[in-house]
Amino acid sequence: MIKTVDKVEILTLQDNYIDVTAMDNNQVIQRAMPLEGLEIKKSILAEHGFSALVSVSSGSDSRHMLFDFGFSADGAARNATALGVDMAKVEAFALSHGHSDHTGALDAMAGMTGKKDLEFVVHPAAFMSPRYLKYSEELKVYFPAFSRDDAGKAGLKLVETSAPYRMLGDQVLFLGEIPRINSFEKGLPVAHRLEDGVETWDPIEDDTALVINVKDKGLVILSGCAHSGIINTVHYAKKVTGIDKVYAVMGGFHLSGPLFEPIIDQTTQALKEIDPVYVIPTHCTGRKAIMHIEKEMPEQFILNMSGTRLTFA
Repeated sequence: MIKTVDKVEILTLQDNYIDVTAMDNNQVIQRAMPLEGLEIKKSILAEHGFSALVSVSSGSDSRHMLFDFGFSADGAARNATALGVDMAKVEAFALSHGHSDHTGALDAMAGMTGKKDLEFVVHPAAFMSPRYLKYSEELKVYFPAFSRDDAGKAGLKLVETSAPYRMLGDQVLFLGEIPRINSFEKGLPVAHRLEDGVETWDPIEDDTALVINVKDKGLVILSGCAHSGIINTVHYAKKVTGIDKVYAVMGGFHLSGPLFEPIIDQTTQALKEIDPVYVIPTHCTGRKAIMHIEKEMPEQFILNMSGTRLTFA
């Protein structure tokens, strides 16, 4: 289904956390340095959002794409500049789902590539509107609309698919719509939308992930928020690719707050059964879940940050 690669690098252009004094660099982890020359001068921004530059290498050939675009209109873009990213090398865009903490800097980042008609792969339900969080009949909190026109204004060539879709010369798989098969990952209960004027629960079926197969190591799976469930996501990636071995599971696992804290134990146990070499919870995973995963999987756990480059080879 997808070609193997020798190496994948994931440079986080936005995440919820930053600590420039971590000093835990190694062969896998490279933290952002706030330096300009030898002055402590650069700021790496953390926001409630996610964006990553994904680079795959086979031999001397490397290819690059963007996955998600953060929250604010300039946050992930500013970090890309501070980190010295050559955006002209970006060949394609993909979106995990249509919520505003993943679409914010789309226009700015498209402009930074200096290119037109780059492929932008999304699930068609990403453009559902209005979408909102319904806490009661009196309290509905809306997501800003995200439309096909937004992609057009950014100069991107829209590719809409609910099926798995191969990218970067068949080296990256956009996973498409993820089946919900287990008993505990039931989605976001307060998510709603209007369809033809009728209110309905929003399953956020546009939620998806990227999958890369690293030679002799297995799958690297990168989610945005895992509204479909990170365990469902991993099992679907294994099914679609026919590859059982999992190298790294990274992304938002959406285990934050009282609606999801009851399934932290189950999710962690299921991750332990999958037994990836690395597990990297980001963004919406939540402090309690991140701490629990670190406690239960200390040798596999990596703390992610804005500006962190992770290399899986």
